[in-house]
Amino acid sequence: MENIMKIINNAVALLKEKGADKATVGLILGSGLGDYAETLENKRFVDYADIEGYPVSGVVGHKNRFVVGEKFGKTVIAMQGRFHYYEGYPQWMLSLGVRTMKQLGVEKLLVTNAAGGVNTSYHAGDLMLISDHINLSGSNPLIGKNLDAFGPRFPDQSNVYDRDLRAKLMDLSRKNGIQMQEGVYLMMSGPCYETPAEIRMARIIGADAVGMSTIPETMCAAHCGMKVVGISLITNMAAGVLDQPLSHAEVTETAAKAAMKFTHLVDLILSDLF
Repeated sequence: MENIMKIINNAVALLKEKGADKATVGLILGSGLGDYAETLENKRFVDYADIEGYPVSGVVGHKNRFVVGEKFGKTVIAMQGRFHYYEGYPQWMLSLGVRTMKQLGVEKLLVTNAAGGVNTSYHAGDLMLISDHINLSGSNPLIGKNLDAFGPRFPDQSNVYDRDLRAKLMDLSRKNGIQMQEGVYLMMSGPCYETPAEIRMARIIGADAVGMSTIPETMCAAHCGMKVVGISLITNMAAGVLDQPLSHAEVTETAAKAAMKFTHLVDLILSDLF
């Protein structure tokens, strides 16, 4: 933990060489969604493995690199894959990407993930705008000495997913014929998928979707004062909703099928919202 600023500064130095200090928009692309980074123009890459102290994900579908490029006249920095708590990394390490972006000047952040549908009115392939979250991961990325340069010791979390941007995005998606749910995302630690009993509990306490990521990043983004929009792709119905086992193959297959719709939505966010 004491070396966190050294690790962030290592990343910032490498990314500045790629022009990332001109970026005001950041993207974190979750399981099966990383191909959006390939649509950026004039792409430059920095592998996580080349940044001293940075973690690397072993999950299939995560390319483990920053991509810097241009789109709609904006410089964008994207994380093509993320790191996870269930891989053994403490949650302060899950904040490194967000804090690196903040140091580079990013003001608005789009965070995406693949999630299981808890709300029984949802279907695989739905997009869900995250309105709020429930952290049942068992930890918090802000535990430990506060980094005062980023934000206060006791940060407010009442508007993590910016309500004004959410309202504008829902209106924008309707006008462009993109159907989108809006709901609460719940994080558990993983790597096991949740049990049917855990999903019943999640539904009772107000969750609409469940996953194993995103919340540590968005908590840190809120701590840093970033404006956040979060999108979940419902890649499967959670345990017990349907009478079938869950698998990561289903996650990546559904993400591939929804790629065109997801790309259209992110294009709208970058062109008209951010």
